[in-house]
Order: sequence, then structure tokens, then C-alpha cells
Amino acid sequence: MRQRTIVCPVIQNQGEYLLCKMADDRGVFPGQWALSGGGMEAGETMEEALRREIREELGDALEITDVKPWAFRDDVRVKTYADGTIEQIYMIYLIFDCVSANRDVTFNEEFQAIAWVKPEALAGMDLNVATRETFRQKGLL
Repeated sequence: MRQRTIVCPVIQNQGEYLLCKMADDRGVFPGQWALSGGGMEAGETMEEALRREIREELGDALEITDVKPWAFRDDVRVKTYADGTIEQIYMIYLIFDCVSANRDVTFNEEFQAIAWVKPEALAGMDLNVATRETFRQKGLL
């Protein structure tokens, strides 16, 4: 089983959190609402990986002004790739509190939608289990 270290930003702007609806045909949690993020590459620091993933998945215009390490955890997940292959992966999540100065998002093909969500609306969303656990740990669910 392969191991991946995943950087995961919890991006907040004006009291709302950025969530991404995963594509229906790929990823670890197809079709569910999630936080953005992805795997670290060789030679990257945690913050370099975090900022790269934000740029790749959410575009260059989203301005992240504050990054603070918040928590970590791990689990084993099954990932489905765009070509239909699947893989079981041991994932180590490094979770960061982030603040954005704007809401200028251009999401990539990994997502089908994005939303800025008030904390009180989180409970009514189809959040994947990892995102639900993150917001539960933050005291928002």
C-alpha cells in the first residue's frame, strides 16, 4: 500500500468556509463536498505544497493571506482515478487554517462546483467523512 502525505487547507473568508464538490467519477470521495488539497511532492515544504495545491485546484487569483498549521490525522482510503483505476492509499493529513483576502476561485476538473458556506449550514451538506471530521474537530458540527 502506497503512503501519501496530504496538505489540506481549511480556507475561511468573512466567516464562511470554501468547500469543493468532488467530480462524480474520481477522487477519494466522488460527488461529495470536501476541502481542497492534495499530496506533497518530493522536495517541497508543507507550506509550499499547500500553496501549490491551492493554485492548481483553485486558481492563481485566490489570495491566501494567512496560513497556520492546525491538526493532523491519518487513515486508509480508496482512490479512483480519471481512467477508472483504483488504489488503496495510507494517507497522512496535514490540516491548515487559512484565510483568503478574496473569493476569486477558478476550480479545476477535480471539482464540479465550489461554495462559500456559513458554519451553521455545514451540517446540512453531503460532506465526505474526512471533511465532516475536520469541522467536528473545529467545533463547527
